[in-house]
Amino acid sequence: MGEDGLSAPRADCIADSAGGLTFDVTDHGGPDPAHLVLTHRDTGEDVRLPLTPAGDGSLRAALPSSVLLPEGRWDAFAQVAGEEPRRLTPGLNDLRSLLDRVPSGSRGFVAVRIPYATKHGNLSVRSWLRAPHAEAGELLVSDREMTVSGRVYGTTITPEAHAEIRSRSDAGPALRAELAAHGDEFTFRVAYEELDAGRWDLWVRPEGEDGLAVRVARLLDDIADKKPIFTYPTARLDTGRGRIAVEPYYTSDNDLAVLVTPAAAE
Repeated sequence: MGEDGLSAPRADCIADSAGGLTFDVTDHGGPDPAHLVLTHRDTGEDVRLPLTPAGDGSLRAALPSSVLLPEGRWDAFAQVAGEEPRRLTPGLNDLRSLLDRVPSGSRGFVAVRIPYATKHGNLSVRSWLRAPHAEAGELLVSDREMTVSGRVYGTTITPEAHAEIRSRSDAGPALRAELAAHGDEFTFRVAYEELDAGRWDLWVRPEGEDGLAVRVARLLDDIADKKPIFTYPTARLDTGRGRIAVEPYYTSDNDLAVLVTPAAAE
């Protein structure tokens, strides 16, 4: 029950393969117009979507892929005219169309929106807007290296293309890695022995040194937070600078990274 004694309104979500979302919200039972309001958690920016009768006792709002939603987490509310917004709770999510999604990339960007339940049981939407985008695919992890496979969207891979393994430290280096390409697909190797302690982010430059650097991330599925789901074994190896432990992982933004820490001798 909410503070006003009413049950919190609920929203069922349906995703389409183009990146759009449809929200079916509990009908407030009154004649006044209502909106679904998405509020960016960091900036406070609002996106307001009209709620109209769906014919099944609910109200429906559509967020088409043509409406750009800046990256971030968007909290979902229902607001009846003249009243305060009320936080929505998640109902049923039909996200099947997001599985193995392959965007055309013809618009020069990839838009991803995934509804999810927050730790407090509320409905939010995680949005990504990448222009262009490098989607991580299979990772082959061994004791001494990791091979990253992926695909680019919104750009093309040229003969000058390469990968970069960047230290997150402001003054840290960027290591260059050879990139093998077949059409829009690529692979590159991360040699663990070349990495110092710290966090390393993975990028590709599809058009070479003079082109854009594109962050490698895994976005094209129905999982809003990859970090606790996709886990990889920690490798321990000796280098000329000492023994290290290396662990690939996805960040809270679902970007691919590598954590390197000093390891005790065995």
